Amino acid sequence: MQSAMRAPAEAPEQPVPATLGRLHLRNFRNFADLRCEFPPQGAMITGPNGAGKTNLLEAIYYLEVFRSFRGAPDSELVRFGEDVFRIEAGLHGDPERATVAAAYQRGTRRKKVQLDDREPDRLADAIGAFGAVVFHLDDAELVAGSPGRRRRFLDILLSIVEPGYLADLQRYRAVLSQRNEALRAGRTGVIDAWTPGLIEPGGRVMAARSRWVAERAAGFRAYHEAVADGAGASIRYEPGLVGRSKESDPGAPSDPVPADAWSGRLASGLEAAADRDRRRGFTTVGPHRDDLEIRARVDAGEAERDLRSFGSGGQRRTAAIALRLVEADSLRDARGREPVYLLDDVFAELDRERADRVFRLLEEGRSGQVFFTAPKPVDVPLRAGGLARWRIRDGVLASAG
Repeated sequence: MQSAMRAPAEAPEQPVPATLGRLHLRNFRNFADLRCEFPPQGAMITGPNGAGKTNLLEAIYYLEVFRSFRGAPDSELVRFGEDVFRIEAGLHGDPERATVAAAYQRGTRRKKVQLDDREPDRLADAIGAFGAVVFHLDDAELVAGSPGRRRRFLDILLSIVEPGYLADLQRYRAVLSQRNEALRAGRTGVIDAWTPGLIEPGGRVMAARSRWVAERAAGFRAYHEAVADGAGASIRYEPGLVGRSKESDPGAPSDPVPADAWSGRLASGLEAAADRDRRRGFTTVGPHRDDLEIRARVDAGEAERDLRSFGSGGQRRTAAIALRLVEADSLRDARGREPVYLLDDVFAELDRERADRVFRLLEEGRSGQVFFTAPKPVDVPLRAGGLARWRIRDGVLASAG
C-alpha cells in the first residue's frame, strides 16, 4: 500500500506556497482585538471547546470566499454588542497582493473587501485571494447531508478555479428566481419569457461541474484508497434534469462534453418538465437540482454503495477527506502554488491508523502552511513535527512554548 499513499500523478510537486503572516481580527465572533504573526509552517492551536479555535480558522477562511464555512450569516459573525467586524491578513509569497481585508457592518448590512487597500470592482474578483482549504469536523455531512451541501462545495471551489463560473451561476440564479416567481403566480406568458434565459448560463454551470468531477474522479479514488487502506470509492455527477429517479436519469456522460451540449439537454429537460413545473409552482429541473453521488465499498467483498444513504460516520468522514484533498489539488493546479490547509479537529472521530494515513498524505508532496486545531496538545507529524504550538482561551491566543 505504500504506493497508494502518494498524491495523484497529475499533481505538481512542491509548488511554492503562499502563507499568512500578520492577522488582525476585530470584533469577529469572540475575538475583541486579536493581533498575531503566523509562522511560515503554520501552527497547532489547542484549547477547550468554545475557546475560539474554530472561530479563528473561520476568520482565516472568510478572507478566501468572504463567507463563513459554517454557513453562518455575516450578521452572526459580529461580536455580541458590536456593530462591525474586520479581518485583515498580510500575505507572503504571493506576487499579486500583500494584504487582504474584509469588514461587515451589521446595521447597514454592508460588506467591504480590500485587496492591497483597494476595493475590487466586484466581490467575485476577490474570491480565492490566497488559496485555502478547510477540513472541518462536520465534513461527514458533506457526504451524508442534503444535495445543497454538495452543490455548495462545487460552487465555492469552481468559483475560485473556473474563470466565469461565478458569473454564470449568478446569472442562472437571477433568472431562476424570476421564473419561479412567475410559476408561483401562474403567469404563463411570463414563465415562457424567462425560460430561455436559463439555458445558456445553466449549460455552462453543468459543463463545469461535470468536467471537474470527470477530471478529479481518479484522484478521489486514489486518496480514498490511501486513507481507507485499499477500499475503493468513486464520485459521479448527477445532473438535475429529470428529477431524482436514478432509473430515469442517465447521469453525466462518461466523457466531458461542451457547454452547448449541456445547454441542449437543459433545454429539452425544461420543455419536458413544463407542465410539472406549472403544477408544482417551481422549476423542477436544472443545475439547482444537481447532486454529487459519492460511493465507496462499505463492506469487504461487496460492491460500492452510496454513502449518502449507507456507511458509518468514519466511512463518510474518509470520503469527505478525499474530497477535500482533491479540492486542494484543484486550488494548487489553478493557482500554481500550495493552498493553506485549515484542519479543524478533523481527526477526532478517525481511528489512529486512518489518522496516520491522512497525516502522511498531507506531508508527502505538499508544502502548504498548516493550521491544526485540537482540544489538547497531540503528537502531530505535520511539517516534520515542527508546527508552532499555540493555546487559545476566551478569544486570547498565546504561545504554548
